[in-house]
Amino acid sequence: MTTAVTKFSRQRESIKEYLMNTKEHPTADAIYAKVRETFPNISLGTVYRNLHFLVEHGEIIKLSCMDGSDHFDADLSPHHHFVCKCCSRILDLDMEPIEHINTLANAHFKGRIEGNVTYFYGICEECSLAAEHDTPNGQE
Repeated sequence: MTTAVTKFSRQRESIKEYLMNTKEHPTADAIYAKVRETFPNISLGTVYRNLHFLVEHGEIIKLSCMDGSDHFDADLSPHHHFVCKCCSRILDLDMEPIEHINTLANAHFKGRIEGNVTYFYGICEECSLAAEHDTPNGQE
């Protein structure tokens, strides 16, 4: 039986550093494109393996949203996300904590609720503004 190698990896650190320095919530493909700037020979498979490693070790989080692809976030602080139904962007929400939702859920569950993941969906500001500038039938 083989065990996972957990030695230091410059490629893994590059992935983590990129995620820590962006407010975006990129997909593996976007991370791959960015990391290739520093490591031109890196494979997409290596990026996926390193992302899985970082998620499994609690160093980043994986966001699975309605566009079918996983997105990644290095912000481990408790926060919520907004997903735009038009452009699929994921944005951090700056809002008061809603941890009381765990208490509410516990009142209706015989087990023990220990946490939650909440996504808010709608249309982001940029898509809303773009829609306002579109006029019916192409008239101005």
